[in-house]
Amino acid sequence: MAIDNNSTLASRPVKEVYAVSRLVREARAVLEGSFPLLWVEGEISNLAMPASGHMYFTLKDEAAQVRCAMFRNKNRNVRFTPKNGMQVLLRVRVTLYEGRGEFQLVVEHMEEAGSGALQRAYDALKHRLGEEGLFDQAHKKDLPTLPQSIGVVSSPDGAAVHDILTVLNRRFPAANVILYPVAVQGGDSALQIADAITLAGKRQECDVLIVSRGGGSLEDLWSFNDEKVARAIFTSEIPIISAVGHEVDFTIADFVADVRAPTPSAAAEIAVPDSIELLAKIKNHFRRLNLLISNRIQTENRHVKHLKQRLPQPQAKIRQQIQDLNRSGQQLNRSWLHIINNKRQQLDYWSVRLKHPQAEIAVQKQKVMVFSERLESRIKQKLQKYQSHLTQQMRTLSAVSPLNTLERGYSIATAAESGKVVQNTRKLELKQQINVRLQHGQLLCEIKEIKND
Repeated sequence: MAIDNNSTLASRPVKEVYAVSRLVREARAVLEGSFPLLWVEGEISNLAMPASGHMYFTLKDEAAQVRCAMFRNKNRNVRFTPKNGMQVLLRVRVTLYEGRGEFQLVVEHMEEAGSGALQRAYDALKHRLGEEGLFDQAHKKDLPTLPQSIGVVSSPDGAAVHDILTVLNRRFPAANVILYPVAVQGGDSALQIADAITLAGKRQECDVLIVSRGGGSLEDLWSFNDEKVARAIFTSEIPIISAVGHEVDFTIADFVADVRAPTPSAAAEIAVPDSIELLAKIKNHFRRLNLLISNRIQTENRHVKHLKQRLPQPQAKIRQQIQDLNRSGQQLNRSWLHIINNKRQQLDYWSVRLKHPQAEIAVQKQKVMVFSERLESRIKQKLQKYQSHLTQQMRTLSAVSPLNTLERGYSIATAAESGKVVQNTRKLELKQQINVRLQHGQLLCEIKEIKND
C-alpha cells in the first residue's frame, strides 16, 4: 500500500511555537496587568549599589525571596541608607526582567518598616479624629490674656521644662507655675499624660496648660499621637497649648490643642504677656487717664461757673425790691407833701381874700382836717399795701431760695457728670460721684451704699 506523505502532513495540526523573547514579553505583560502598585515588607539581602546610582537587592522573609531593582530617579528620595538585614517597606510594581527571564519587583518607594507602620497608624488616627471633629476650629478655646497660674505637663528632667521656666521667669515672673510630672515616651507614658491633663482639669488650679516635650523621632514622640491623649485634650475645660518636638514635628496633640506652639520656649512666649511691655502699657494708660480726668474736671468747672452765673442771686433780687419800695415811698411822700402844700396855698389865698372868715375858716379847717385824715389814711393804706406786697415777695423769694434751704442745714446734691439735681436714689449707682453743695463750700462724694427707705 502506498502512503501519501503530503496528505499525512496536511492532516496534522500546526503547532504555534513561541520565541523565548515573545514568551517572556507576554508573561511580563500578564504580570504587570494582574498586579497594581502594592506594598511589600521584607528584609534586604545581597544589596548592590553600583556607580550608575541604581540599587539592586533581594527582598526575603522566612519562606521566600524575590529580586528587586530601584532606579536612580527613585532612590534619591530615600531618607536613610539601606543596609543588608534591614527590614523595609516597599511600594513596588510586579514585573519580569526580560533579559534573564527573572521575576522581579521594581521599587517606587522605600521606607523603614517600623516608621512606616507608625506613619500609617498616625495617618489613620488623624483621619478618624478629624472626621469626628476633634480638630475643628469651633472647639478651640481662647487663651487667657493675663494668666495667674501656668500648668506644665512634661518630664521634670527634660530640657522642655527648663526652657519653659526660663522664658516664663523672664517674661512674666509673677505667674505661678504648677508642674504635672509625667513620662513623655515609652511604657505607659501616654496614659500618664492623659491622666495629668484630666487631673489638672479637676483641680482647676491653673488658667492655661502647656503639654510639652523636646524633639525626637516619630517613635520618641509617639505618646503624643495616642488617642487617649487626644481625647483628654479635647475634653479639657482649661485652654491647652501643645509644644511637642521641634517646629517641623506635628503630632495629633498639636491638632487637637487650642493652640500649637513650634517649641516649648514658644509655648511659654504665647502663654504669658511680656511684663515689661505690659508695665509700659499700664503707665501709658495711666497718663492718658490722668489727662482725661484733668480735662474732664476743667470742662465741668467751666460748666459749673457758667451755671453759677446764670443762677439768680436771691440777695440781689431782695435788694432790687427794697430799692423799688424805697422809690415808691419817696414818691408817695413827695405826692403827699405836694398836696399839703397846695392846700396850704389855697388856704392862704382864701385867708387873704377873707378878712374875718372865722366861720368859713372853721369850715375849711374842718375840711382840711378831713382831707388830711383821709389823705393820711390813704397814704397809710398805700404804704401797708406796698409793705404787704413786698413782704409777700420776700417770703416767696425766701421760699424758693436754695441759699435759705442751705442756711437751715440742708444740702443740694447733683450728679457729678450731668450736674442734674439728685431727687431719687433709683437713678444712682454704687461708686458714682455726686457733688454736694452746703451753705459754705461744696463736697465731691462717692456713693458707697444706697438705701431706698
